Amino acid sequence: MDSGIALAIKEDATDALGNLYNTYSKLYFTQNKIREAEDYAYKYDSLKDAANLKELNFYIGDMEVKYETEKKEAQIQLQRQQLQQKTIQNYFLIGGAIALLCIILLGYRNYRHRQKLQQARITELETEKQLTATEAVLKGEEQERTRLAKDLHDGLGGMLSGIKFSLSNIKGNAILTPDNALAFERSMDMLDSSIQEMRRVAHNMMPEILLKYGLDVALKEFCNEMTHSGAVHVSYQSVGMRNTAIEQTMALTIYRIVQELVNNAMKHAAAQNVLVQVHAAGQDNLLAVTVEDDGIGFNAAVLKQAEGIGWQNIQNRVEFLKGKVDIQSSSGGGTSVMIEMAI
Repeated sequence: MDSGIALAIKEDATDALGNLYNTYSKLYFTQNKIREAEDYAYKYDSLKDAANLKELNFYIGDMEVKYETEKKEAQIQLQRQQLQQKTIQNYFLIGGAIALLCIILLGYRNYRHRQKLQQARITELETEKQLTATEAVLKGEEQERTRLAKDLHDGLGGMLSGIKFSLSNIKGNAILTPDNALAFERSMDMLDSSIQEMRRVAHNMMPEILLKYGLDVALKEFCNEMTHSGAVHVSYQSVGMRNTAIEQTMALTIYRIVQELVNNAMKHAAAQNVLVQVHAAGQDNLLAVTVEDDGIGFNAAVLKQAEGIGWQNIQNRVEFLKGKVDIQSSSGGGTSVMIEMAI
């Protein structure tokens, strides 16, 4: 047993060493050797306590490992939860920021839209104001033309007709030499020409034919009169005008525009031939008026800075009709003016 104890100590065989100590203790107790038995019993107990302590330390270490592991897992889980909460918070913050940005953009868009509507309304009011002023000017101009036409026709025309009648009576009662008779006839011819010119001017200032028979007939008559005057040859063409009803104010405004354009072609462009075309598209409710000439032409860009009364009158009348103007002209290539408007 002593050899076994020595070998067990050498090999660190704790279980075998404990069995040998326990066997020694029991053997000495049977031999009634109490002190030796207690010594080996103490060694056995000490060895057993050491083994239990070792096992306990191992268990404690294992528990500590498990505790640390669980603690780390808990910390990881807590960190995950915190990360998840932060992620959710970030999502909420991002969503809130996006919502706020959308609200700001919608508010800005709404503000811009209202600003555009206000600007459009201001522009519309300014346009209406300008059109009202233009309408007032045009109406005043037509009223003045009517008054002057009546004064010429009824006043001056009556006086000239009276003078002609008086001269005719004088001729019948007077004895004239051949030379005086020839001079008298020339004076009568000049008086007739003056009466015709006065009637023509009065007719142009307030064309009664327009009021009676409409725009198509009035324009055709105007073109024929310009051709008969010998100043310029004016041709007239119309499409779809017979079945098209045009309001009197619009018809008179178009008539004045054509008058002004033909006069410009005759006076400023030195044109020999002028073509007036009027096309009414009933399905589209559009009226197109074109005036072309074979004059000297000009640079259309200078019209933007033009200060002439004639062109301003044309522009004002086109704006009053809410129409569009297209001008094509070149030096030596004549001029074409097309005006489109709704009817």
